[in-house]
Amino acid sequence: MEEEYLKLNEADRKEYYYEIRTKYNIQKIDFDYYKYNPNWIKRAAYMLFLNKTCYNELFRLNKKGEFNVPFGKYKNPKICDEKTLFEASNALKNTQIYCGDFEKSIDFVEKETLVYLDPPYRPLSKTSSFTSYNENGFSDEDQIRLAKYFKSMSEREAYIMLSNSDPKNFNKEDNFFEQLYHEFYIERVKAKRSINCIGEKRKEIYELIIRNYK
Repeated sequence: MEEEYLKLNEADRKEYYYEIRTKYNIQKIDFDYYKYNPNWIKRAAYMLFLNKTCYNELFRLNKKGEFNVPFGKYKNPKICDEKTLFEASNALKNTQIYCGDFEKSIDFVEKETLVYLDPPYRPLSKTSSFTSYNENGFSDEDQIRLAKYFKSMSEREAYIMLSNSDPKNFNKEDNFFEQLYHEFYIERVKAKRSINCIGEKRKEIYELIIRNYK
């Protein structure tokens, strides 16, 4: 797929990209996620291709669960990065991955467990559209539920770290996270935002790191 793609001009690359995106979304309809078959290889290849050729390497689904990120204009993207893929494979050899709501991880957390929470960031403005990375979305109610989870895991004496957007970038009076995590350490760190359609707006802003330990 990489060889085919890189030979094309921009217009043909765009058409190729949307063809693969359509195949990826159609494949979802009757895909067997539980019993291994050759389609697993094809789906993984589709996903890697889309990740490296879509806009800002973003992963986002619509309400139907379909991948809906538009085409990205990259001159020479590294689509099949074999070295990184093998390193990732080695790192995951003794790892178990579970897919589900964050509350399902409760059974795995005990004293001194390190837990890092990276939820969909709370939008910085009413026009922000990155709260729906999947078909379920992540609302303020979910953020509140996550804060309760954070506190309950802290009571187990686990080490908890959470990252999120800092609403004070645009509204100094927005104390949403200060109220939710007033018992914990809240640190503001500079972060360069790359997901912006206007290049000159891709500048450093503040994000939040919240911890229950110093």
